[in-house]
Amino acid sequence: MKFNKFTTSLLLAGLCAAANAQASDDRYIIQVDNSKKGVVKALAKKMGAELHIDGDGFLAATFSGKELSEVKGLLNNPHIKLIEVDQKRQLMGLYNDDAGDPMQQQVAPYAYYQSQANQVTFDPNAGMKVCVIDSGLDMSNPDFIWGNITGDNDSGTGNWYEHGGPHGTHVAGTVAAADNNIGVIGMAPGVDMHIIKVFNAEGWGYSSDLAHAANLCSQAGANIISMSLGGGGANSTEENAFVSFNNAGGLVVAAAGNDGNNVRSYPAGYPSVMMVGANDADNNIADFSQFPSCQSGKGKNAGEDETICVEVTAGGVDTLSTYPAGLATSSSLSVDGTAFASSAMENSGSVTASVYFMGTAEATDASASGKVCLIDRGNISFHDKVANCENSGGIGAIIINNEAGMLYGTLGDTNTTSIPAIGAAFEDRAALLASSSANIVIGTSDYGLMSGTSMATPAVSGIAALVWSNHPECTGQEIRAALKATAQDSGAAGKDVYFGYGIVKAADADAYLTANGCAGGGNGGDLQLTANGYKSKGSKYVDLNWQGASTSQVDIFRNGSKIVTTSNDNSYTDSISGKGGGSYTYQVCEQGSTSACSETQTVVF
Repeated sequence: MKFNKFTTSLLLAGLCAAANAQASDDRYIIQVDNSKKGVVKALAKKMGAELHIDGDGFLAATFSGKELSEVKGLLNNPHIKLIEVDQKRQLMGLYNDDAGDPMQQQVAPYAYYQSQANQVTFDPNAGMKVCVIDSGLDMSNPDFIWGNITGDNDSGTGNWYEHGGPHGTHVAGTVAAADNNIGVIGMAPGVDMHIIKVFNAEGWGYSSDLAHAANLCSQAGANIISMSLGGGGANSTEENAFVSFNNAGGLVVAAAGNDGNNVRSYPAGYPSVMMVGANDADNNIADFSQFPSCQSGKGKNAGEDETICVEVTAGGVDTLSTYPAGLATSSSLSVDGTAFASSAMENSGSVTASVYFMGTAEATDASASGKVCLIDRGNISFHDKVANCENSGGIGAIIINNEAGMLYGTLGDTNTTSIPAIGAAFEDRAALLASSSANIVIGTSDYGLMSGTSMATPAVSGIAALVWSNHPECTGQEIRAALKATAQDSGAAGKDVYFGYGIVKAADADAYLTANGCAGGGNGGDLQLTANGYKSKGSKYVDLNWQGASTSQVDIFRNGSKIVTTSNDNSYTDSISGKGGGSYTYQVCEQGSTSACSETQTVVF
């Protein structure tokens, strides 16, 4: 896992789906001298253009259905300097945490929206219980329904209700933080939990600890085991414990790992365990999220096994959740009475004053005396910027990022400043520069940010509990299949090693089970695929046969990339150029769908 200082005031969600749906691909900018605009406008209208903007030295217009080359041909006029595509621009943050201070009000983390947990109601009467195997849970945090929580200690780890660091408390909050008007909200708010503290004071345990913990989870009546942990090497005793839990109808979820490579970590790498990767708030894969291959066996026995690689992802970058009391550092920022996102850098305190823009603050400026300094990032260190503000008489500093997103940083190990300093997002620069006064608060908090597949794992565990509570007749493996069948495809088209089937979506999984029942057709309804490879006259061919697709056409994917959209006549032969051997993975989906797909089939030459 990765640790970050906590941001209390965060932007309201900025969704761009509607903008994407409405933005035109045939809209162009025409550069023209202002004195010649009338001629060009008349010509454009004659060619069927819809004019949008009459700007200084340019026009913006849509030429419905026409490519750039066609428009250039139609507007062959000496007064036109340049015609170019009117490029789309959109909000950078797809999902964001709610604005506000969780010590004072409830703040929903971005993954809560990203995974559609806000669209499904948890049923507390369904008997769901999540067993969290981690570093314990801090009993001082007020954001849990403690009457719904039990626990066990492994040998030598201490009481399960006393934290062994913030990790276990953060994980548990993502699963089950209560819907109680304070703090954060979990994916399955208030769900019963059984906490097993397996880590010693140094932060590690053994395979035997996990095997024993799995048995304790069973004895406690848990439906789901959530493990934000892992390590190298398989262990049969450990694996058998999770197989037994599955066979009893349960679901086991574990983190893929945070080394950003293709190494398989365990227990996530066992077929009996659902491996979870991490994505960020913009639906991108986290750079630390591990991505082991789905290939199993060697030679003629080689094949594709989707249960030994990433199956789904969830939010795991800068995720907000519960902390042991007072162990997180928080910041809040408001300008002219409006809350904005911020990130604590250094120096606790609370200040309110007029704002003064110091540019990049490369020198002292007497005009900053008694004010909060607004400072652009760049050229010199954060520490020196804040020092110049303080030496100018400034009483607080806001450093604004110079690229999209929030500025996270510190003032270094030899910080000599004393005024509260925070980071701010580049997207808020204009609003901050236009403001007249600002309030900055930096202090301790019971809520903080962490990053890692450790954070994505409890999100999936909580989503599973949320969906399962509305379909308690299903088994854990049926819930697992439904989450994969309805995940939002991200990254390469179709299933890939980074996202697996994609980002989990609670409402889609719930609707899928309602429509199809628990069996649901597994990963993509009833669509079944077989693949047979052979060589003929030196060329490689693969005969694909499928059944169960309901659309008139289907999309066929090879190695994660769509190769053709073809008639749904249940067969297709793929011809592969090039000499030598190779491994090729195929999948068939209903046209345009990322969920109604077959399982992947691999052919090895």
